[in-house]
Amino acid sequence: MLSAQDELAQYQLHQNDLNDEGYRKFLQRLAGPLLQVLPEQGLSGLDFGCGPGPLLAKMLTEAGQTVAVWDPYFAPDATVLQQQYHFICCSEAIEHFVNPAQEWALWLSLLKPGGTLAIMTKRYTTLDAFTGWHYKLDPTHVSFFSENTFRYLADRDNFELDFVAADVVILRHRKH
Repeated sequence: MLSAQDELAQYQLHQNDLNDEGYRKFLQRLAGPLLQVLPEQGLSGLDFGCGPGPLLAKMLTEAGQTVAVWDPYFAPDATVLQQQYHFICCSEAIEHFVNPAQEWALWLSLLKPGGTLAIMTKRYTTLDAFTGWHYKLDPTHVSFFSENTFRYLADRDNFELDFVAADVVILRHRKH
């Protein structure tokens, strides 16, 4: 596992430019499906793990939502972790979580009843496929997920689950 300093150095190599149309198109694969399931504009959201260029938050704000950002390196304002949100999005960050159960529990505490989680991460399909999978070669990627992982979490924590793309999952919390 990398030190925090080495991990930050890796992240600083990313080209997450707010004006990059290719990056915007990439993030639209998460933003589009999320916006389709949100019942209205003006909802509060959290871009968890926003990175150095919080374009996803900007895109959702442009669409009429109110979005706070949090990232342990680039937006470490813990006050945003003291309130609840209608939705939480996490684009290409969950695979960096050293203790994903801890972050998942935090998300559950931050999510308002009936709220939505929108996650973008590559999923492995089989253990055989995992062996040669390029995604696990990134030294900052330490947690990996399959469809079965998300099915288990959705069932355990009372979410409706939708696999909207090979790397995008939307979980809508069922109201009690």
